Amino acid sequence: MATSQLRRDLRDRLSKDLPIASSSSKMEEEKLCIDSGVAPVRKRSSCCREMLLLEFPDKFVIRSTDLESPDLAFSVGRSDGFLHPLSIEDSSCANPSKVMTIYGVVGTIRLLAGIYVLVITAREEMGTYHGFSVFRVKSLKFICCNEALRHSTSQEKRDEAYFMTLLRTIESTTGLYYSYEMDLTLNLQRTCKLAEERVYKPLWKQADPRFVWNRNLLEELIEAKLDSFIIPMIQGSFQIAEFTIKNLSAKITLLSRRCNRRLGTRMWRRGANLEGDTANFLETEQLLEFEGFKSSFLQVRGSIPLLWEQIVDLSYKPQLNIISHEETPKVVERHFHDLEQRYGEIVAVDLTDKHDDEGQLSSAFAAEMDKLPHVRYVSFDFHHFCGKGNFDNLQLLYDQIFEDVEKQGYFLINSEGAILQEQSGVVRANCIDCLDRTNVTQSYLARKSLNSQLQKMGAFSSNECISMHPENFEIYNILWVTHGDEVSLQYSGTHALKGDLVRYGRQTFSGLIKDGMSALSRYYLNNFHDGIRQDALDLISGHYNINKDAPSPFQLNGFESLSYLPVASVLIVGGLTVTTFTLNQAGRNAHHFFSTVLWAGLTAGVMAVVKANGKQFCSRPRLCGLL
Repeated sequence: MATSQLRRDLRDRLSKDLPIASSSSKMEEEKLCIDSGVAPVRKRSSCCREMLLLEFPDKFVIRSTDLESPDLAFSVGRSDGFLHPLSIEDSSCANPSKVMTIYGVVGTIRLLAGIYVLVITAREEMGTYHGFSVFRVKSLKFICCNEALRHSTSQEKRDEAYFMTLLRTIESTTGLYYSYEMDLTLNLQRTCKLAEERVYKPLWKQADPRFVWNRNLLEELIEAKLDSFIIPMIQGSFQIAEFTIKNLSAKITLLSRRCNRRLGTRMWRRGANLEGDTANFLETEQLLEFEGFKSSFLQVRGSIPLLWEQIVDLSYKPQLNIISHEETPKVVERHFHDLEQRYGEIVAVDLTDKHDDEGQLSSAFAAEMDKLPHVRYVSFDFHHFCGKGNFDNLQLLYDQIFEDVEKQGYFLINSEGAILQEQSGVVRANCIDCLDRTNVTQSYLARKSLNSQLQKMGAFSSNECISMHPENFEIYNILWVTHGDEVSLQYSGTHALKGDLVRYGRQTFSGLIKDGMSALSRYYLNNFHDGIRQDALDLISGHYNINKDAPSPFQLNGFESLSYLPVASVLIVGGLTVTTFTLNQAGRNAHHFFSTVLWAGLTAGVMAVVKANGKQFCSRPRLCGLL
């Protein structure tokens, strides 16, 4: 079977959860048990927790050091990049030149001159999820197996160097979480309604492919049948808060899962693609554990599911552009059909402004939603109603959707695992970025649901709520502030704005200063850094495929190849400096006066050129288009 065909089959298996043959050692173990008349003991599937990375002249060897699976190992050829399972004897036959402890294999990616293996070099335990430890990735490292690079052409070497720059960008990815024993991609309701047999499958087979951040990086590990090394990871947020209610312990887990179908940065991934997948789509689950009960409340967020863009051009707020396309109605329909299939009834809450560019986009969204009578669309101008920092004005929105939210409910099980009630739908919220306004709104809806859940469990009376318990209320608000910051970092590169609204219910002066600094940081990152970050995400997510026979995507010419920030800065700052210097000398003679006028004119001209060609001075992706 050709390699390309094999990889297509693997992608299908990842999407459809088709079985892949188990390892020969497991088959032999089961056969031995059957021959001896003893039923094989089935263990919950788990992954290797700790490994040694051994470096040899011709290969890298990754060997498990777990007590339960000390004989698991595989090698990666440094010249051909092929993965081979190894016995413990094979992995210990020589003296390695270097040994390093690692905590997981995230996956592999094959570039022009070889394969690169991404490993976890540091981790932090964050708490437990359904009784199993959850870890956050603290540092990543790509292991290079690219010795074939010395046989490459000069252009291929330049391209490989840029690709390696993108990989170094991926090494600093934030918000990655995983468990060695538990699938983090499924919410509590889906987990409880699936057959118990699934826990005996390899972890990657249990996972929802939408939320596996490293899905594209797992293909060669799956092909080599290295199930015990395959760790499905999510990107998003995992926060835990514990407190007491009337001397009884309660635990809230806030978990967000980012969809991998349209990964990207704030300005370079807007709206939807033709399949209906939207940028910055997250499923957020708030879990409550109290006196043996477990409840789950789900919400989703995602960019407005139209075809639209907002190309950076050095202006603070680039113009929104709605792309006219005959497929637009079908795009919107596909998006909401997918949500209905997964979550049930949908209430779409649009938090955008009703004037200027946002107003035009909101109107276009409303027009398309009129064609979907089975989905309720609610427009709520957040800035108009809450623009003065009054968080409680969200009650006006809640009053509009109260009946829908009550009808959708939440998921609840008792200590025996019996299902007491199910959530029959979700609220889908959006603003422009689906960060700041959306996080404030989702935290408000989640708080309303939390009150209802605690009343149902008997912790609160019918007229009691979390805000009546100041210490617990502060813990809860900080949980959502931290969640909003983490989700925002992944998409925009900065902490979320409007955090004070969540934490205090109003805007503070220090919060305004913090929001101002974050807004400036977003401006810098969006204009001068995110193009490279978008290329990195397109590369590791499989949106861009390496092809040796295709022209280099980095062969640029003329003005387009200029370095972004340095060129713009030198031209403008240099002109202003010379103008200021000559202005100080202008009073001495006419020559200096005319020099000042000349330099001021040149500086103004340069600034006009930079403004008119702002898009050329901004960092932008080279590998893929916007859709």
